[in-house]
Formats: sequence, C-alpha cells, structure tokens
Amino acid sequence: MSVEMEVELNNGYKMPVIGLGTWMATDEDSLTAAVHEALKLGYRHIDTASAYDNEHVIGKVLKEWFDEGKLTQKVEKFLRRSLEALQLDYVDMYLIHVPFTVVEHVGPNGQPFAGFKEDGTVYMDESTDLVAIWKEFEKFQRQGLTRSIGVSDFNMNQIERILKNCEIRPSNHQFEYHAALQVDDMVSFCKDNDIVCTGYATLGSGAASSFAEVPGLLNNSTVVEIAEKHKKTAAQVLRHSVQKGLVVIPKSTNPERVKENFEIFDFELDDEDMDALAGLDCNFRIYDFEQYFFKGIKNHPEYPY
Repeated sequence: MSVEMEVELNNGYKMPVIGLGTWMATDEDSLTAAVHEALKLGYRHIDTASAYDNEHVIGKVLKEWFDEGKLTQKVEKFLRRSLEALQLDYVDMYLIHVPFTVVEHVGPNGQPFAGFKEDGTVYMDESTDLVAIWKEFEKFQRQGLTRSIGVSDFNMNQIERILKNCEIRPSNHQFEYHAALQVDDMVSFCKDNDIVCTGYATLGSGAASSFAEVPGLLNNSTVVEIAEKHKKTAAQVLRHSVQKGLVVIPKSTNPERVKENFEIFDFELDDEDMDALAGLDCNFRIYDFEQYFFKGIKNHPEYPY
C-alpha cells in the first residue's frame, strides 16, 4: 500500500502528511537548527501555536528561507500575533487550539497565557461560543490570512455544531493519536465529513514525560519487533498512523531524528504489522488537560472529554 506525501483538503489545498511538531521546543538554537534541517529535507508542514512561545524563532528561520529564495477581534489578535512572530502574511492552516477558553493573563515572559487562582485552578471563561469563534475563523480565510481553517481536540458533538452552522467547513482536526490511543471512531467521523485528521504525540511524548505518565511506545516490544523486521527504527513505525490516513507532526529538535521521522515512505507495514499495532490500543491519553495543564477545566461547559 503506497502512501502519498500529501493529502487533499476539502477546499482543494494540499497538506503534507509529515509535519514538524514544535511544542515545548524552547531552546532557540536547537529549534532553529531543527527547522532549518526540516526545510532542507523537504518538510513543508510546521505545527505552531501562540501558546508555545516559540513562533518568533520559527519566523526568523522562515524569513531567512524566503529572503534567500529557498521557498518559491480578540480572536484575530492571536492570529495577527502569530503572523507577526512567524513573519508571514498568511498561514496555510489555522486551528482553534482547544474548544474551551480561559481568562487571559500575562505570563512572566510577557506573553498572554492562562491565569490561576490561589488554589491552583484556572480562571475559566465559561461564555465560550464555538460557533461565534468559528465565524471569525471563516473571516480569516476570506481575508486571506489563512488558506484553511480547522479545530483541535474537539469532540464529535462540538464538530457537528460547527458543521450545522458554518459556511466554510473545517478542513482539519488535530488530536492526540498514537498506538496506545487509537481513537478510530473520531478518525471515521472526520473521514465521513471530509475532514483530514492530524495526530499529535504519535510517538508518545518525550517532552511530556517530565510531568506526565507516558507509554513507552518506542521501547515497546511489538514496535521494536516490527521495526527490526523492516530494518527501520521504532520511531519510523509512526508510518502506522500515516498508513491509517492521518497526518502526523512528531516533535524533535534533534536534526538526526527530524531526518529519521521523514524517512517513512520507502517501506510498508503489512496487515500483520497493523493488526499487532492495533492490539496496543488501551485508551491511554497522555495530554490530560485537567490533570497537567488547567486544573478545574473539566468543569468548563466545552471541556471535550
């Protein structure tokens, strides 16, 4: 089974199936080197977010490439900030990062982020109107600030609400997906609605292991056995997600690993491999927003899980 390097979105634009994840990539030198290496290798998909506080670093690299000719309302404020940091006039895809909203505070680095009460719970904005926010996103696409728009970490009911009230349909849904969390019901739902799926944490998450329990997918005996069978690395078995029709955005600031993650198009997992990897699914979610990021957020009316 051959795998295309790009998938077509429902608006005609193409989306590369391998992207570079950048969450928690806070060391400027290593991130700069990783983005340069990714672009040199042929990556044309970089996943960023204002909350990651590193778009200015990515923007410097992109500007270098563009300059050298190597690359032929409140809601709007964040898009404008991202565009300024990335030194771009538009992005290819802009996502609603999460379906819930929090009260904006200024963090110690001067960047906006969530504020927390003395008991550690987050200040929630319970007035979230996903349809109204989506209407703003539609404006961004019409204005040419983004080619495509989508959502992230939504549940099916929330996506259905958007679909029933939109003029421009979501092109992409990004959510946690790996061998230990194969939410194929969501994948099927998105496919039925012509929405491309992007899986994050497809290798687990080394960055999250500093504060969360993370399944050791790269050391899993099944994954290692399949990798050895194909003379590939355990990380390259991430082709599993791509072969199931997802776009993936494995994060790394190590140039060798960035290269390794891109070299998945010269082999194929067979049915036996895919069945074995399907057997690793145990509904294990790494990114528990309530436990690790926004204590109290499970009480938000738009909490997705």
